[in-house]
Amino acid sequence: MRRRLRAFMPVLAVAAAVLATSPAFAAGFGIFEQGTKAMGMAGAFTAQADDPSALFHNPAGIAFQEERDFALGFTWIRSLEAEFQGSDAGFPGSGVSEEQETLSEFPPHAYWVQPMSQNWTFGLGVMTPFGLTTEWKDVPNFSGRFISHLASLTAIDVNPTFGWQATPNLGLAVGAIGRFSTVELERNVPQFNPFTQTVADIATLHLEGDFDNSGYGWNAGLLHRVGGGNFSWGLSYRSQISVDYEGDAELTQNLTGTPFDALIATRLPFGSTFPVETGIDFPDMASLGFAYRFTPTFLAELDLNWTGWSSFDKLDIVFPEGQLPSSTIPEEYEDANNYRLGFAWDTSATNQWRFGVVFDETPQPEPAVSPLLPDSDRLGYTLGWGHEGNRVDFDLALMYLTFDDRTRDENFSASAEDRAAEYFGTYNTEAVLLGLTLGF
Repeated sequence: MRRRLRAFMPVLAVAAAVLATSPAFAAGFGIFEQGTKAMGMAGAFTAQADDPSALFHNPAGIAFQEERDFALGFTWIRSLEAEFQGSDAGFPGSGVSEEQETLSEFPPHAYWVQPMSQNWTFGLGVMTPFGLTTEWKDVPNFSGRFISHLASLTAIDVNPTFGWQATPNLGLAVGAIGRFSTVELERNVPQFNPFTQTVADIATLHLEGDFDNSGYGWNAGLLHRVGGGNFSWGLSYRSQISVDYEGDAELTQNLTGTPFDALIATRLPFGSTFPVETGIDFPDMASLGFAYRFTPTFLAELDLNWTGWSSFDKLDIVFPEGQLPSSTIPEEYEDANNYRLGFAWDTSATNQWRFGVVFDETPQPEPAVSPLLPDSDRLGYTLGWGHEGNRVDFDLALMYLTFDDRTRDENFSASAEDRAAEYFGTYNTEAVLLGLTLGF
């Protein structure tokens, strides 16, 4: 059973979330693993939503929670393989092999649920539903360093929500979302060197924005338990949120050892910071789930999740006039679905095993695949275990995630800008995720 929530714990949860850098391991740059019980069932949780992570998966679930509840956890995400092999279709050419740095990140989640009356419940969630980390090895020799060799995006949601138990079997909820985000990008800058008649690596461009960048949206949910409760279904929705980033850019000169260094130093603002702006339209998300309890100890759930990725059509990077030329990176993402099937088996009154499988479609068109973010369809297999203790509940989950090989052999167009960003070849990725959530 739950014990009283210590007043300082939500503050610690927020602090932990702010310190996190989130890797992208749902399609695009989404992160669906926001609660370990749900993760054990491959995220198929919309029609159950019976722990505090309902605030992410389906907020209507909190309408049925009768006790104060607090949950704090994280998901450890580690890459097993993240490689690139060039093709003979264009740059960088066949035989070129590149590798990303091993990813090891801990995006956190924290939830608090507080009944207010017989029919009304308040919940507060802090979660990391979007994020991105790609970092490539051996930057001075990395063939894609002029496109990107470091990209990091962190998005922290603060989500107060009200749940209403309209009838004994029907819960409704609505909430507000404040998204606080930071972005970091780094790439090298090429320039033709007339002294050597070659393309020189003249500078490293670093762009960074703080958590002052924010956007706002809303979420809602419905959960209906039919008849005696063996069958339930749910709907949830999280709105699109736009975040405009204002940050600093810094240009560091890379010396070539030729007279070209002095010439370039007079033309570019080395050694000083200057403002930069960009923006991201984060997609909206909708989930539909159906759960059925076949026996008192065995339940299955099937979820369909839709993400409106078509809102992410480009990435503008705007510099002040007279500093560096502004640019637009075409993305042209498409709306995408993922399909989740999960099972829960109660082996005792206090222990539950969970299993699941998820197929996640990529929203990224082939011409947008690049070192900045190489994405592909993926298939995940999960195993989870939960234990309800007298003071603390434990939930553990493990996911093995395998990505389809993703090949890029075409550009959006034949424009000079597209050809400059040409990077043809095949990406191979595998990862493992370990989740832990403690309930109090």
